[in-house]
Amino acid sequence: MIHEPADVGRGPALRFPSGSLVLVAGLPGAGKSTLLNRIYGLRGDETGPVVAAGGVQVIDSRQSRNWWARYLGPLPPRLRTPIVHATHVWRIGRAVVGGRGAVAHTRGTWPHILYCFAWLARLRGAEVHLVLLDVDPETARAGQFARGRVVTGAAFARHRRRWGPLVERARGGTLRPAAGVVVLDRDSADKLEHIHFG
Repeated sequence: MIHEPADVGRGPALRFPSGSLVLVAGLPGAGKSTLLNRIYGLRGDETGPVVAAGGVQVIDSRQSRNWWARYLGPLPPRLRTPIVHATHVWRIGRAVVGGRGAVAHTRGTWPHILYCFAWLARLRGAEVHLVLLDVDPETARAGQFARGRVVTGAAFARHRRRWGPLVERARGGTLRPAAGVVVLDRDSADKLEHIHFG
């Protein structure tokens, strides 16, 4: 099922069932954190999930990166990144197991993680929904330079190879095991003002 942004009188919005896990996915630099910043007023210096209206948790990978910065600063990125990523995934899983609605940043190109989240959600009678930010690779690459966190060319190429088929399946109307998916281009993402639960 594809959800389209709906005008609810205060600007374009997306609606999801209560208790859902909504994963905002896209290529590195596509604008996932920027979207969460704008909708939820994140500053970028948080070290843990932020609780928004209705008890929804907002989970960005920067929160885990900031939390570990004090301990892992001397380590090279290739050693820091797996620890930060594991912490981020664990925080999302903890929110799902706790029965809380959550909006979380994810790269979205690792299907095994999506299946794990969907399994955890089903145990709680909840659903996983995807919001895919589909921007061209050049725009995503520019976004990496703008934020000052540039992934290697090889890593970015891997993400691009996985991302294309993912978006094609989503535009076809389904992306298992997600219960719903919406694909937003940059213009639609910039206009999105709210994510509602319930």
